[in-house]
Amino acid sequence: MDNRPTPAPAPWISPAEAAEALRTGTGRGVRIAVLDSGIDWRHYWLRRLKRAGDVVVRQEEGRLMGAPGKGEDVFGHGTAVAWIIHSLAPEAEIISIRVLDEGNHARSEIICEGAEQALDHGAHILNCSFGARLRQQVLMFKNWTDRAYLEQRHVVAACNNDDFRRPEWPGDFTSVITVNMVADVPPDALVANQPGALVEFAALGVGLRVPWLDGRWAIRTGSSFAAPRVTALLARLLSVFPGLSPWEAKSLLLRVARPAGDFTAAGPASVPEPELVPYPGMGFPAPGPAMPAFGAVSPNTGAGPRIS
Repeated sequence: MDNRPTPAPAPWISPAEAAEALRTGTGRGVRIAVLDSGIDWRHYWLRRLKRAGDVVVRQEEGRLMGAPGKGEDVFGHGTAVAWIIHSLAPEAEIISIRVLDEGNHARSEIICEGAEQALDHGAHILNCSFGARLRQQVLMFKNWTDRAYLEQRHVVAACNNDDFRRPEWPGDFTSVITVNMVADVPPDALVANQPGALVEFAALGVGLRVPWLDGRWAIRTGSSFAAPRVTALLARLLSVFPGLSPWEAKSLLLRVARPAGDFTAAGPASVPEPELVPYPGMGFPAPGPAMPAFGAVSPNTGAGPRIS
């Protein structure tokens, strides 16, 4: 018989305490895996990012495996996602898990191996700015989302850009924090999505100016760029309350999320406000290249990564 005393449960965190953590947390001590097209570590606006690793998922002799990356982004999508996270949670560590190719496409098998690699590399949060639509592959995604849940790791995913009610995975699993896009809210706003859907959150994701390939900037729209904002807010929460389980964290976020109409617009959504204000405790960024004019890259109408 085990006579060891049962440890006292941790005190429940109130919504007010969670909201304060979302305002003051920096992401310190939190490791985030960006499953995407890679990250261009050389981009000027990522120079302060804390790198936790770089992995490329590739197939060799019929077997999928993780190999060391070279700090490259083959499309631009992952660099944008990493910058959004870094802008809002500047002290979080980020590991790049490259699963998308030069056409912003991936096979489900590669996505799933990338998620396993992220978990193996100790990620606390997996940012998945994509969604797979093939129902016959649902169990492939459930395997690693279940592993994440049981290991107290958190998964944040984008939703379908055309109709957030259209099932995509991993976003349609209830253990996942899934994010829709909205316009004209502050860059750190946690928005409650329309009720009655598995996509329960939303964040700024329309008409954003984001870093892209070769030091350039682009204008992009999509839930792909809303999801990393919630990832960053979750990192803030976990940096203050590191022991939160996925269901505890999601429950708290649901309690503090507000309808989009409750927020005062923070000006044009295309201005990357987080880079123009001091980081918590870090001061202003050093002088660097001027912000480019619109049109550095063609605007994106909202098409996200394609998963087959």
